[in-house]
Amino acid sequence: MKRWTALLLLLSWILAPARGQVRLAAIAGVHSAQVLENNNIPGWDTSSGRYYSPLTGFELGVLLEIPLGNHGFYFQPGLNYVSKGRQYSKFNDSATAAATDTVYSQGTLTLRYVEVPLYITYKLPLSANHKNSFFISAGPYFSFFYSGSLNLQNRIQSTNQFNTESDDLPVGNAPGKYKTVDMGINAKAGFELGNVLISGYFSRGLSNFYTATYEGSFHHQLFGASVGIWLAKSNPIPVTRSRKDTDHDGIPDDEDACPLVAGSALHHGCPAPDTDGDGIDDDHDSCRTVPGVARYNGCPVPDTDGDGIDDEHDSCKTVPGVARYNGCPVPDRDGDGVNDELDKCPDIPGPPENQGCPLPTALPDYSKIHVLFDLSSDRLTVDSYQVLDKLAEDLKSHPNLKLTIEGYTDNTGRPTDNHILSWRRAEAVRRYLVAKGVPAAQIRAIGNGTQNPAADNRSQAGRAVNRRVQFRISS
Repeated sequence: MKRWTALLLLLSWILAPARGQVRLAAIAGVHSAQVLENNNIPGWDTSSGRYYSPLTGFELGVLLEIPLGNHGFYFQPGLNYVSKGRQYSKFNDSATAAATDTVYSQGTLTLRYVEVPLYITYKLPLSANHKNSFFISAGPYFSFFYSGSLNLQNRIQSTNQFNTESDDLPVGNAPGKYKTVDMGINAKAGFELGNVLISGYFSRGLSNFYTATYEGSFHHQLFGASVGIWLAKSNPIPVTRSRKDTDHDGIPDDEDACPLVAGSALHHGCPAPDTDGDGIDDDHDSCRTVPGVARYNGCPVPDTDGDGIDDEHDSCKTVPGVARYNGCPVPDRDGDGVNDELDKCPDIPGPPENQGCPLPTALPDYSKIHVLFDLSSDRLTVDSYQVLDKLAEDLKSHPNLKLTIEGYTDNTGRPTDNHILSWRRAEAVRRYLVAKGVPAAQIRAIGNGTQNPAADNRSQAGRAVNRRVQFRISS
């Protein structure tokens, strides 16, 4: 009674989900049962193993079918009563029969299980209405020991009678006992013709169902065929015709306003519009009519000071400036209000009306001041230093002024030599002024040779005056 109660509870658990398109079938089948034994007994395969043969068994049960979507897959759990085992038979030769008083020995091992197969099945329709199909199934099974027996039969030579003995199988995990739970894999294939199922099946145990008194493993294996019938009228899952969706946006072409471009249902299958063409659709653009960038939600990069240089490239974000100074104003080093690009004297303050230079003060008339040299020499005389020092200070305080130094000679010597000497005299003055801090770019030195004599070269005094350097200042 306890066994049948457990069986009914297990059946109720499996059938509990049966609703809607779920179906139930009754299944019956016959199979060839075999025990795959491997052990460490020397010569067992030839001495004993060869006398074992398959046993014909059967299965009875129910099969539940639960659709898995609309793609032809089903979950098919079942509940079966299954017999498994093997058979042993041996005819002794005359010598063995005489020695053992046994002509023939036969043993039948029968194990009966309540088995729960769990199939995943795929059906390939063979008719338009999907009532006929080819199917293939596979999945694990779990077997629970129900009962078992070992029937032994011997033919006694001396009496020519049969001796029969039957024992129930012991259950447990100890040596010589059969385990209460076995598991393995099932596979089957066949045809579904309306409400009738015809299939062939295979089963292979993965666990060791028997604990021997010697080292060995024992696994069930079945080959069989079964017939089933659905207990409810077949209600095949309707096949939904797929509607063409060219752009694969999930909106069928007959409902898609833009069938060649992926879009969204919100815009009738078209992409969201991008009014300002900045690559950010209007659904995500906070400035839909002004091109912008994604990091500012479709708006332009801000320009806080309004100088046309966005804040990401502006080093002076709150003060208007120009691009060549990274958004900062043109610098004004001397702080006179005239930027350095317009300031002729960028390091000396001066008013804008004089291009940033100081207003000119009265300067000596350097055109009338001469620096004299000894005969055939470009060396400055001591008397020249005071004049040149004053000239250097005036040039540094008026950086907008330009100085031209003109060197001359008397008419003594060759003209070519005189021209070179006159330039060397002008260059000597230029080097002196640069050494005093006057920018070199502010000074130019030229040699004029014997041109434009300042006195008569016929007298020694006149020639001394002509060995000179003159200055010409311009702005």
